[in-house]
Amino acid sequence: MRTTISIQDDLLRQAREVSLARNCTLGDLVDDALRLVLSAKPKATGAARPRPLKTFRGSGLQPGVDLSSSASLLEIMEGR
Repeated sequence: MRTTISIQDDLLRQAREVSLARNCTLGDLVDDALRLVLSAKPKATGAARPRPLKTFRGSGLQPGVDLSSSASLLEIMEGR
């Protein structure tokens, strides 16, 4: 497929040099580079550790608050 893309001048120059050294077309080089990037697995950053819940002017979760129910949280916040 034919398309138009913008490439920084220095990257284009390097890509042309590499394509000449590999005896392939610039399009083939771009195809290979895209395949390489798209097939790479994301880097594992390790298991996410739970962060402690920050509280302000209080001692944490108040009695009777059910964090699993958004409706009850809304009622408490609105003072119903």
